[in-house]
Amino acid sequence: MTLMKRCVAELIGTCILVYFGAGAAAITLMIAHGSNPPTPFNIGIGVLGGLGDWFAIGMAFAIAIAASIYALGRISGCHINPAVTIALWLSKKFPGNEVIPYILAQCIGATVGSFLFAGSVGMDAVLIGGLGATAPFPGISYGQAILAEAIGTFVLMLTIMGVAVDSRAPPGFAGLIIGLTVGGIITTIGNISGSSLNPARTFGPYLADLVLGGTNLWMYFPIYVIGPIVGAVIAVFLYSWISQE
Repeated sequence: MTLMKRCVAELIGTCILVYFGAGAAAITLMIAHGSNPPTPFNIGIGVLGGLGDWFAIGMAFAIAIAASIYALGRISGCHINPAVTIALWLSKKFPGNEVIPYILAQCIGATVGSFLFAGSVGMDAVLIGGLGATAPFPGISYGQAILAEAIGTFVLMLTIMGVAVDSRAPPGFAGLIIGLTVGGIITTIGNISGSSLNPARTFGPYLADLVLGGTNLWMYFPIYVIGPIVGAVIAVFLYSWISQE
């Protein structure tokens, strides 16, 4: 498979991830718009059903990721996440000359997904839903958000290594398990950091919000670069060490 075709697959997969996953977060905020949150910690998400809101958002991500992996995994590996690509490269499981093309494709796909969602829903998706952009919740510091993102991505990457990268993994389960893992992580840390786990997933909504007149959240972008990359890199090297015979 040519690099161009694999990059197109990464673009499509990340587009699906953002349209349906981040889109679910935006829809939740739009449905809850005008409600009185019981605490400032809710800020719209959590108003409808508490943790159930995050579970629903997590399941949207889970299904989108599983669908992408089963549809596109055999073409590109379906990283759909720069942190995953970088971690696999650093552990010598992915060629260095393909890292930048993959990351560019992922970021472009995420941006296309955000613009398509805005086009589907209208400006309320931007002005109320923020296109599902991630940001730390009230009372959560920059450092706490980075830690939550690192822990969440650590669990995600550890799962990827065990069910997708390791040749001893049982076939056929990678998409389901990886998707459900992301859904579970989002349910728990969504109300802490927004649970991006993925620099591209945050990049797309941030850029589309900026272009379309939404909230400028770029001050938080380093959280979603540092946390996921650190978590993924630790996980890939730890798994390689503990899985050695």
